[in-house]
Amino acid sequence: MHTIVSRGLALGGLLLASVFHFHAMAAQPTASSVTGTASQVLALAPSKIAALKADFASTPQQLAQRSGEQVYQAICQGCHMSQAQGSQGAGFYPALASNPKLTAAAYPVAVVMNGLHGMPGFGARLSNEEVAEVVNYVRSHFGNHFTDPVSAQDVQVFRP
Repeated sequence: MHTIVSRGLALGGLLLASVFHFHAMAAQPTASSVTGTASQVLALAPSKIAALKADFASTPQQLAQRSGEQVYQAICQGCHMSQAQGSQGAGFYPALASNPKLTAAAYPVAVVMNGLHGMPGFGARLSNEEVAEVVNYVRSHFGNHFTDPVSAQDVQVFRP
């Protein structure tokens, strides 16, 4: 009898939580909100969506950002962190700061283009210039002092 009551209470609690969660999902986003549940994001006004897309080029394959720092901030720092210190938790994101693996310029180019382990490749989303810029940025910042720059022609070698 005790087990049936416990299960009934647990089921009731789950039902109440679902009702409150559904109410929260149905709430409309505020004018400044750009995060939230999938329902809230899908409910964004077309003008808000246009503002969010403003940072991207008209072609879905390339970002509008051009400098290595901008590409790093837009793409890389979400996992590798703002100071390239890396992170662990839900996944492992290696530190790029003072990283000896960046000595050979071809290595970070190949990783950015094709991905490695859990990291996706960005070759389809970045131009040769953007890949070169972000690799040069990481290799010359965050305690890295590699002076041999990567060019867009160097990156082209990694394309099919």
